[in-house]
Amino acid sequence: MVSCALAQAANGRREVIIDQDMFGPGGSNMNSVLMLLQAPDVDVLGIVVSSGDGWRDEEIAQTLRMLELVGRPDVPVYAGATFPLLNNGARMKAWERRYGPLVWKGAWTESFGGQPRAEYHADPFLVPPLAAGAPSLKVQAESGVSFMIRTVHLHPGRVTLWMGGPSTDLALAARQDPGFAAATRELVFMGGSFNPVAADNSFADEYAHSPRREFNMLWDAEAASAVLHEAWPRILQIPVDPTTRTFFRKELYAEIGRAGTPIATYVASHPEGFPMWDELAAAVWLDPTLVKRSQKMLEDVAAGDGADYGSTLSWPIGRGPGLGEREVEVVQDVDVPRFERLTVRLLGGSRAPAH
Repeated sequence: MVSCALAQAANGRREVIIDQDMFGPGGSNMNSVLMLLQAPDVDVLGIVVSSGDGWRDEEIAQTLRMLELVGRPDVPVYAGATFPLLNNGARMKAWERRYGPLVWKGAWTESFGGQPRAEYHADPFLVPPLAAGAPSLKVQAESGVSFMIRTVHLHPGRVTLWMGGPSTDLALAARQDPGFAAATRELVFMGGSFNPVAADNSFADEYAHSPRREFNMLWDAEAASAVLHEAWPRILQIPVDPTTRTFFRKELYAEIGRAGTPIATYVASHPEGFPMWDELAAAVWLDPTLVKRSQKMLEDVAAGDGADYGSTLSWPIGRGPGLGEREVEVVQDVDVPRFERLTVRLLGGSRAPAH
């Protein structure tokens, strides 16, 4: 299923592999992927789904059903990692006993906002009944890690890896194939945190007192650290900081819904009302002119079991500890009104499948 999309490389189109924790239905994870699918100059070669905000197998089912509902059954879906490299629910609870409770732990989150979380289940392989019905599409037999390695070597230097969730899959791919990272065009990821201005929403409690902590890095800090030491030709990071000025308001959902397309109907049917974390990561890759300010720096993620677990570490270029840190271009500010217009246009429009 990949060959058709790869064959279009000669036409100057951009090829991307999406690695995402596809918790749904709807919401930032799904919306960002739909934006990439809708971009007229982009070929999505496949979606690799890993655990993070939810458990992998449930997320795969939600992804397959979403693709059916929006009319994109041509996009292959691959299974990524179910568990982090080292971290697990018991370790997180032990960490919280030492350093205080976390607001968001993804699939391990048993309560949110003082209430039991309805979506929580401890069984990582349980797939609860989907409100929209079970998908008829099937996940690919090839593993997500194998798919990524094979595909970047088919077209060396052409494939962007766009990551909206934890880093586990990329860390596994890089360890399995030492030439994997260098064979890509670039890594673009949403994650990390530096000094965000607290917004007026429940998630701001997470970083108001711990500004360097962010969930995508926290879920698998060891993988995040490993990935940031790989030989990517370019790394573009969209951290929490520029997302605090964004919010998926009701009027944006309503405007999208009025388009009446299958994608618009799907998006508008799940109006969560959170910051537009992953949507922004998709948008700045699609249109780099949205970026008003960015900065290059060296970066790592704190691992181990200390109070800073999962926190972003950074240094000026040339002043890092010299342990193989990679240069990262960090997006710090964006044109929010133009970003919202792009989001509405992509999620409300129609695009014929590439094949």
